[in-house]
Amino acid sequence: MKKSTDELLNSLKSSRNYSDFFKEEMSELQFKSLSEYLEFLTKNKKLKKSEIIAKSNIDKTYAYQIFNGTKTNPSRDKIIMLAFGMGLNNSETAILLKNAKQPELYVRDIRDSIIIFCLEKKMSLIEANENLQENGMDLLE
Repeated sequence: MKKSTDELLNSLKSSRNYSDFFKEEMSELQFKSLSEYLEFLTKNKKLKKSEIIAKSNIDKTYAYQIFNGTKTNPSRDKIIMLAFGMGLNNSETAILLKNAKQPELYVRDIRDSIIIFCLEKKMSLIEANENLQENGMDLLE
């Protein structure tokens, strides 16, 4: 969160409509839970959970538990895998990680910088893991 509550309130007051405010300030807003944010992303990006899960290579049962909120503390890697499954960029992944109460990707960390590169280049999870392996880093699994 970069803006103070007062700055955010002023932005809300000066917005023409809530949709504009929401798009502009989404990274500043808090969702009640990770599952609520995942539901928002799924609808907003017009994605199907089954397709996200297939592209993220997460066990189907485990992934649905993340989506429905019964799995409340998924690992950072699982969240990043979901980001690849949704086709998110680094900024969107940072918001997803924040909602999962996980640290965002850090460009100075070699493994994280490879992941950021792959997210920004819209690579698949398989391509990201190939890049990680080529550089001697742990795979996303």
